[in-house]
Formats: sequence, structure tokens, C-alpha cells
Amino acid sequence: MEDKNLKPKVLWDNFKQICAIPHPSKHEKEITEWLLKWAKEHGISVVVDSVGNIIFSKPATKGYENRKGVVLQGHIDMVPQKNSDKVHDFTKDPIKMVIGNDGWVRANGTTLGADNGIGCAAAMAVLQSNDIEHGPLEVLVTVDEETGMTGAFGLKPNLLKGDILINLDSEDEGELYVGCAGGMDANFTMNYSMEKTPDNMQGIDIAITGLKGGHSGMDIILGRANANKLLMRLLKKASQTLDLRVASIDGGSLRNAIPREAFATVAIPSGKVKEFNEFVAVFTDIVSNEFSVTEPDLSVSAKPIDTPKEVINRTEQGKIINLVYAIPNGVMRMSDSMQSLVETSTNLAIVKAENGKLLVANLLRSSVDTAKAALGYKMEAIAELAGAEIELAGAYPGWKPNMDSAIMKTMIQTYESMYGKKPEIKAIHAGLECGLLGGVYPNWDMISFGPTIRSPHSPDERVHIESVEKFWNFLVETLKNVPVK
Repeated sequence: MEDKNLKPKVLWDNFKQICAIPHPSKHEKEITEWLLKWAKEHGISVVVDSVGNIIFSKPATKGYENRKGVVLQGHIDMVPQKNSDKVHDFTKDPIKMVIGNDGWVRANGTTLGADNGIGCAAAMAVLQSNDIEHGPLEVLVTVDEETGMTGAFGLKPNLLKGDILINLDSEDEGELYVGCAGGMDANFTMNYSMEKTPDNMQGIDIAITGLKGGHSGMDIILGRANANKLLMRLLKKASQTLDLRVASIDGGSLRNAIPREAFATVAIPSGKVKEFNEFVAVFTDIVSNEFSVTEPDLSVSAKPIDTPKEVINRTEQGKIINLVYAIPNGVMRMSDSMQSLVETSTNLAIVKAENGKLLVANLLRSSVDTAKAALGYKMEAIAELAGAEIELAGAYPGWKPNMDSAIMKTMIQTYESMYGKKPEIKAIHAGLECGLLGGVYPNWDMISFGPTIRSPHSPDERVHIESVEKFWNFLVETLKNVPVK
């Protein structure tokens, strides 16, 4: 498929420019400078707030001055995930778009950044257009959404004048989102001691790879394997039966991504290496069978290496494995009020044990704040039993649905008139910034929508080409139909 099939051209051209500039979370300086230059070239008013959020503004088109003001909103940072065999520096290297003949755009072994680059590109296209009808318009581009929502947390009141917030960060065309989950980090830490590796041991590198991973909110319901959980399962059994000793653990890399890979350096008694290899083969068969549908490419490898000089103290090794093994992961409860919606979940995102320090990072999500708090209490209880320290931090609120929303009703009517069917009304088990932004601007009537994106936060991320055009046409028509003040 060629570039000419990417419509509208102005949106996709903007997205290509975004892909060309490195912009992982907390590294948005270069793309911010480019956006400011872009605004100047197009004669668009722009300011940057105290935390780095970018606010563009554009007057109403003639005849639309009496419409309610609209704020289009997206985040400019992206999740940096790549396959282990891919050489890519997200702080320096551009993202290469691959236009598939299957109707999808993806990257080459990395995340694409359609989450939320496509939304930002669409907002830019509206700003630079001369023929789209709209009322008073602002565009809010936030920073650092993916690693803590610090842009949304830092937004101050009275900077924006609009009445309606249209968030462009959802991932299913034909659906309107009116609510989202809140979140909280639960980070365990523990110090441990190292000791000299016993004599006659063979070093081995264990790698669990090939998992799909994905968005820790959107994809948690899919039952995909968690690489950290599988690794602990392997280590627990092998340490009990084969005297396995652990030197280091490195699993997962991002708090909001289901871990796709996990690694450990261990030592096995030389006389038990053959038995260990047989154990790994059986273990691989077992977990491959358990996850045959969700994880067809699951791989477990064990390769001999030089024996590590030190391993974790035997007693403390057991505490570490049991702690991580006991921490809950996955869906905790489904919503009673909205069918097929996850209410509460937790993602065992990162496990790192090296140089005498253990870190276990988890992201808790819930659309019910009290349920999120209760899950935090459970994590605290586990930490106390294990003798670990825990910090509950970075909590952000959910977004409660407003079924009387005027913009929701307008968009339902608009979509039905365009496509002959009503859009689905949903809430999302992910941390849209609407919850935080609505706290700063409680007068806003809020809604979220977007094109179809699959496997965000993983190297399998892709955006559906046809859905982008439908999303764009719907956005343009929505702006035209915004009610009067």
C-alpha cells in the first residue's frame, strides 16, 4: 500500500513529522520546539505552561462565533517499547512507519506512537485548515501522560476558556467514551545480601520472550501471559527441586505495559544441569499449552554462561521469589454497571533485582476509587508479610460518566446521520487524562474518541488506516455541529 492511500493527507503528514522526532515520555523537548515552530509558520497562537503543556488557540470561523468553545486534547509523549533484537534508541532515533497491505500502519519492531500521535496530528490538521467550520477552538497538548500524567497534574485553572473537552486518545472507531479508570502505583522495595556462589555451579541465563504484552489497562482483560509471573513460577519450582540460585532478575520495563519479556541470571549445580534443561523443556510445554491461544510465540530459553561470582542469599532469595509470586496480577473485578468493562485490575509491571536492591513496580487501576484504595491495602499487607517496603504513589482519579452530556448527545446524532448507526457509548479501563483535567475545569462537558488502534504500548502497535479517515470526518462534522452557548 502506498502513501496516497493515507487520507486525509494533512493528518498523516503531521503524523509522519511526529514520528520523525523522538518523543518518549520525559523527552518531549525536541518535539515541543518543533510544535512551537510549526505554530509560528502557520500563524497560530500558542503558549507553553509551567509544566510544558502546549496550548494552541484559533478564533471561530465566520458565523460560528456564538458556539460553545471546544478544547481538543491529546498527549504528545509515546511509550518506548521494542523487541529485544531491535536496535533502537527512542531518545535519538525516528520511528519508521510501515504501511501494510492489510490496511494497517505499524512500526518496524517498535511502538508506533499512534497512541497519541494520531490524535495530536488530527488536532494540528484542524488548526491549520482554512475550510473547517468551528466555534472558538483551543488545542491542549499535554506532556508525560504515559509515565505519570504530570502534564495533566500540573495544568492550572484559567488557562483555557473552552466549554467542551474532546479528548482524542481513545482507540476504537465508532465508540464514544464517557468514563475511565483511575490509577495508582504500588512500588515494593527490599534490600538483600549477596554471597559467594557455591563451588561446582554452572551459570545460566534464563529468558522468557515472545509474549504479546500490550496496554496494561486496555489489554488486561485479554488474559495474556505476564512474563514476570512466568519467570517467578519457573524460579520457585527450580529453586525447590534443583537448588537453583539467583544472581539477578530483570523483567518488564514500563509500569503501564504488560511485561513481554523477563530475564534472570542463575546458577545450577553442575551435576543437575541436564535435569534443569529437561525441567525447562517440560515447563515450556506446560505454559505454552496454558497460553496456546493468547501467546502462540511464547519462548523460554536457558543458555549456559560463565558462572556468576555471587548469588542472592538463599533465605532472601526465597523471600523475593515468594513476594513476587504472591503479588496479584490481572483482572480483580468486572464492572457491575457496564457489561464487559473491567472495574479493577493490577499489572505486575517491573521486577528488577540487582546490586542488593529489589524493585517490584505495579500499576493499579479502578473506576471505583474505594476499590482502588482497597487493592492498595492488599498490596500493603503483602509487603508487611514479606518484610518489604511499599510506596503507594501517583494516584489519579477516574472519570465518572455523565449520561446527560450535551456533547455526547450531539456526537451520537452526528455519527448516526453520517454512518447510519449509533456509536457505542462506553467507559474505558485506562487512565485517560479527562479525570484529572475535569478536576481542574469542572465546568467542562467531556468526551473521548479516536481511530482504531491495536496493541498500544507494545511493538505490535498498529493503527487502522480506514478508521483514521472516518475518525477525521466525524471530528470535522462534530465541530460544525457544536451547540450554541
